[in-house]
Amino acid sequence: MVIGEESFVFTEEQIYIRDLIRRVAKEKVALRADQIDSSAEYPQDMFDLLQELGLFTLPFPERYGGTNSMVSACLAIEELGRVCYNTAYLLLLQWVPFGAILAGGSDEQKERFLPDLAAGRIRGAISTTEPQSGSDVAGIRTKATRVAGGYRISGSKAWCTNSHIADFILVAAKTESKGNENSIDLFIVERRSEGLTIGRAEKKMGARGVPTCPLFLDDVFVQDSNVLGQAGTGFKLVMETFNKSRPLIGARGIGLAQGAIDHASEYIKSRVAFGRNVADFQGVRWMVADMAMQTEAARNLVYRAAAMTDAGESGTEFASIASMAKCFATDTAMKVATDAVQLFGASGISDEYPINRYFRDAKVLQIIEGTNQIQRNIIANQILGRVSR
Repeated sequence: MVIGEESFVFTEEQIYIRDLIRRVAKEKVALRADQIDSSAEYPQDMFDLLQELGLFTLPFPERYGGTNSMVSACLAIEELGRVCYNTAYLLLLQWVPFGAILAGGSDEQKERFLPDLAAGRIRGAISTTEPQSGSDVAGIRTKATRVAGGYRISGSKAWCTNSHIADFILVAAKTESKGNENSIDLFIVERRSEGLTIGRAEKKMGARGVPTCPLFLDDVFVQDSNVLGQAGTGFKLVMETFNKSRPLIGARGIGLAQGAIDHASEYIKSRVAFGRNVADFQGVRWMVADMAMQTEAARNLVYRAAAMTDAGESGTEFASIASMAKCFATDTAMKVATDAVQLFGASGISDEYPINRYFRDAKVLQIIEGTNQIQRNIIANQILGRVSR
């Protein structure tokens, strides 16, 4: 039993979901994790498994087949992330575009996309990052020009995960020459659109199982029915989508940290040095104790943020807590994974052992979905107010 895993009083349904996914993760997902990482090939078999389990709508309302519970979603992500970063990521990649359309889409758009996303018949992606602006969504340069019946979009995007296989991509673009946030809209760009080119997949240090590619948009036509939400609301919609997804990123962090503890603990209990079991040395035991404390602290923060989401919380206080959860949990994942590599000694840097995979994946979590420096800015803004210009 994980120390303190019952700190939150989960419902019977949530406990069932956690235990089911823990068993599936151990029996089916863990066996594939190293191969997915080493081959850097999209794990279609894991997507099929998640589809079979009916997990693609877990955080969303019951009308779409979900539990309407971010806590349940975090439990699923944590348990999968404990054994395989990439399989857990497949869920998030389906959930983020689903959540954006649910939050900002018209009734027609919801009917057109959500049932198929829920069933796993189609896949989506979201693209805001550009070569010159990562976390600065307001600074994007991709331009959408008004034409008869819709818009023409031109520009380039970077680091669009899942774009190689997605049926559509939510693309953020500016509709006016002004530089303010109200000039940004989100467009549903279908992958086969004329003028859209998906570039070569990046060679990544971690998160290798789901390719990440640049996008090139050359006068891509998007009809009015594929503009998401009302004009000028794209920036707000992106921020709300990212805020609500941050507990999920935090859950990936605690899953990864717990998995690193699992591997390191098993390893040191089986090793002997200086005539003693490595797990019996006080310095080693204290390292493991610190790793467990840090992970448990992160777990409590993540599930607080998830519970706030389920309670309908919003605004600056929620945004701050969500950023704390993402930042602290992923920083913890990096520290715990680093210490786990140290406990493995020379074996920790060998591909013969999975722990180096946890180390590489942890670093990715500190950067994606808003770097941890950006999360600290959000937290500080809530406490001190924005920096005056």
